[in-house]
Amino acid sequence: MTNTQLATKPHYPILDGLRGVAAIIVVTFHLAEPFSTGNLDKFVNHGYLAVDFFFLLSGFVMGYAYDDRWHKMTVGEFFKRRIIRLQPMVVLGMTLGAIGFYFTDSTLWPLIHTVPLWKMLLVLIVGYTILPVPLSLDIRGWEEMHPLNSVGWSLFFEYVANILYAIGIRKFSKSVLGVLVAISAIALAQLAISNGDVSGGWTLNQPQMRIGFTRVMYPFFAGLLLSRIAKPAQIKNSFLWCGLLVAVVFYMPRIGGADDMWLNGIYDSVCIIILFPLIVYLGASGVIQSQREQKVCKFLGDLSYPLYLVHYPIVYFYVAWISNNKGMTLAQAWPYALAILIGATVLAYAALKWYDEPVRKWLREKLG
Repeated sequence: MTNTQLATKPHYPILDGLRGVAAIIVVTFHLAEPFSTGNLDKFVNHGYLAVDFFFLLSGFVMGYAYDDRWHKMTVGEFFKRRIIRLQPMVVLGMTLGAIGFYFTDSTLWPLIHTVPLWKMLLVLIVGYTILPVPLSLDIRGWEEMHPLNSVGWSLFFEYVANILYAIGIRKFSKSVLGVLVAISAIALAQLAISNGDVSGGWTLNQPQMRIGFTRVMYPFFAGLLLSRIAKPAQIKNSFLWCGLLVAVVFYMPRIGGADDMWLNGIYDSVCIIILFPLIVYLGASGVIQSQREQKVCKFLGDLSYPLYLVHYPIVYFYVAWISNNKGMTLAQAWPYALAILIGATVLAYAALKWYDEPVRKWLREKLG
């Protein structure tokens, strides 16, 4: 087998399914978010933890897929494979955000009126690289590092973790990796308990970058460590129970109030440091019970990444509509929110079949 003919390993179907469940919950989190006044009263209160769950899943899958391939794969070939996997949907997600940018007019974003076309196109081109834009290019006014598609911030940190893995951390022994994971867990707990949660990481400034790096370091490399030490068992109904546990974690109301922020920080820490590795282990140990379950997990897994990248440009329209209709409640808006959830799912599936899969196939053929 040559360096460019690395066979694709079988996926963990239940982990694919859980990624899809988490992606759908992220959409509901963003659809409910405009009706809150802050982190204390969000309806899908812990939906932000989906990002940390994605990071842990990515680290686990990274170790499983690549740890035993480095004797026949260069760092350059690794990055080529990651770019082929991730970048096509990044380009589409940013393009959709650019197409809709001037139409998401709202009192929330008065800057849109003043943004020249060249500046928006510059932000788009930078967005294609997934590099964060500086605050001087904040064309929406929310201080996002990707103002055309907010979720791009987590892809930036995903790339950072991939780079750290490829250039050195892949060589760490289990013991050294364990030390890194332990230090990262302490840093994560300190952040969560002192801030009251781990929410953040989407702005190119020192406090937010610290949050972003802290959020990616523990779960990604804990997932990597888990892939090296775990010995999966044979567990029935794993997808059902793990899916329910994921939903309970994300939909859990805020723990404690404004006077007890640290309680919610403990909740976030326990979820990320203990529960998420347990869920991934149980998911990796799961046994598919039927052909239907296999199809459901595959569908959800295939859908998860496109859904994550295409839903937020639509959410911008939804947020603008709510802002322009003062007094709108979730009880009044839920039919529209449901329509957006369904529409984003259809768009994501179309993007998968008519764009992402064909483009990735073409890139593999052209780039090896």
